Amino acid sequence: MLSAEIRALAAERKAVILAHNYTRGEVQDVADFTGDSLELARKAATVEADVIVFCGVYFMAETAKILNPSKTVLIPDPTAGCPMADMITGAQLRDLKAQHPGAMAVCYVNSTAEVKAECDLCVTSGNAEKVMATVPRDREVIFVPDSHLGDHIATREGRTYVLWPGYCPTHARLTAKAIADARAAHPGAPVIVHPECARDVRDAADERLSTGGMCRYARESAASTILVGTEVGLLHRLRQENPEKTFVPVSEALVCPNMKKTTLENLAESLREMKTPVEVDPTVAARAKRAIDAMLAI
Repeated sequence: MLSAEIRALAAERKAVILAHNYTRGEVQDVADFTGDSLELARKAATVEADVIVFCGVYFMAETAKILNPSKTVLIPDPTAGCPMADMITGAQLRDLKAQHPGAMAVCYVNSTAEVKAECDLCVTSGNAEKVMATVPRDREVIFVPDSHLGDHIATREGRTYVLWPGYCPTHARLTAKAIADARAAHPGAPVIVHPECARDVRDAADERLSTGGMCRYARESAASTILVGTEVGLLHRLRQENPEKTFVPVSEALVCPNMKKTTLENLAESLREMKTPVEVDPTVAARAKRAIDAMLAI
């Protein structure tokens, strides 16, 4: 079986396998650790193994390399990108900062290393509210690249951010009508959605949570059925951890093609052939690490 071969190869290579909650179920099952962006960043920073194999999208593997530069970081499919991260470049952010001198530049972790390098602070969907609460209220804030997450935090804080018009194409597919239809089909079941969703979708839900937050909510909720509005890969973990509960996707259309690019086949090949190593320019990495470290310190 490929799973057994992968575990044997990981032991041979002294490798740890990290997988995002949105990856395929069989990939999550073979990983050493599964989590959301915040959990994976924390794990990557403290890994003692020689090799980190990152099952997710490229910016995540890049972040792992920035946090633990002495390690070999592999990504099974280097074409697994993030459309949201690609919606802004370092040059575009520099231009925006020039238009708002003195503003604090904050990036969502779903951004490239060159964008992180231009920022003062990095956040994830799991810690954004806590981290942004430390920013002085009289300080202007530029938030990139996700306009929906930025709007979510700004609304909760009762303040205004300069938002870049980026978004997650997968979460953009979720509609308030889909939530209404799901509620009608499952009366009384709570709806949880990701803060990357549009405002009307967030407003229609009961809770707005990162995937890590959704896992905690599922464990603690008394509800027997929960309607889940995020990438469908998360349901694998939710069902495994809470077999006595029922989890229903609000929409089956919430599939991220990039998160599904990691397979058992290319994961095994990555370990067999030590491919594909992720490299980050040391100067860019050093600047990007400051923004990430500022987040992790909080």
